[in-house]
Amino acid sequence: MKRSLLALSLLAALPAMAQEPPATVSTIVAKPSPWRDTIQAVGSLRAARGSDLAAEVPGIVDWIGFESGADVTAGTVLVRLRPNDDEAKLAELQAAADLAASNLARDTKQFRAQAVSQATIDADQSHLRAARAQVAEQQALMQEKIVRAPFAGRLGLRQVDLGQYLPAGTTVVTLQALDPLYVDFYVPQPALAGIRIGETASVRVDTYPGQVFAASVFAISPKLDPASRMAQVRATIANPEHKLLPGMFATVELPTGVTHHYLTLPQSALVYNPYGSTVYVLNPGNPPTVRNAIVKTGPARGDQVAVLAGLKAGDVVVTAGQIKLHPGSTVAVNNAVTPPDSPAPTPAEE
Repeated sequence: MKRSLLALSLLAALPAMAQEPPATVSTIVAKPSPWRDTIQAVGSLRAARGSDLAAEVPGIVDWIGFESGADVTAGTVLVRLRPNDDEAKLAELQAAADLAASNLARDTKQFRAQAVSQATIDADQSHLRAARAQVAEQQALMQEKIVRAPFAGRLGLRQVDLGQYLPAGTTVVTLQALDPLYVDFYVPQPALAGIRIGETASVRVDTYPGQVFAASVFAISPKLDPASRMAQVRATIANPEHKLLPGMFATVELPTGVTHHYLTLPQSALVYNPYGSTVYVLNPGNPPTVRNAIVKTGPARGDQVAVLAGLKAGDVVVTAGQIKLHPGSTVAVNNAVTPPDSPAPTPAEE
């Protein structure tokens, strides 16, 4: 008798036990957003004008006119090599040129008086041209012992000292023009159709997390690398504050093609399964229930993913709390805290 009464009480309690309390979830309304295809690439920054400066001839460092890291203007004298007897040789050659000019002037007067022949005048002119050429040659040699800044920019670290012997071509210092800079990167062959000169790209460097630098596509290589089928692209970046430096590693995001309008959801809304991606969609009611919908996803950007099929605009989709759900579950919506849903998230500053 007691067993029968216990069984009846358990049967009476089963409906109450089977009715689960509503699960608390957050939701979002699926709606179309403008979406342009983008490609991401890695690249390297380089100066629009940069050079390792060196003397053209060997010699002893006689004078240094710069400090490491200084900003200089075009034409600034940086290093002079010891002139030795260069000035004396120049004076000797200049004297010879002056004598040749005097001989030509004297013989020209005599030629007018028919005292010398035309051959004498021709020889005098030849001697004068040769003498002046030797003067110009010596002057050029003297200029080769002077290292100047070919353009305005910032100097690197000094690589020489006073009294040091420099073989020809030895680097004295590097000079880099820091504004603007170039960013060189590679894109795959299929992406070339959507890239245009003047297109704006976003550049990020890990030195400044969370900061985006705007770049403009400047040139596209007319030749692809036959091994990788990648094309080199170059973009320019304004760098007035000189925050960026040549040689930095950069990530580049470049829009390609036309703008689409896709339904977008936070990536947290999707439940990934071997047979496809699914989402929970709210059915109207009091309390509302959920149904399972298989969706076809497209590209992703930031916290968002594009949904190509399986949803329609206006559907209310669960974005958090799916682990407690199954088709037909009742839910309580609480959107006080929602998952991130940014197309271009930035890391939080610590």
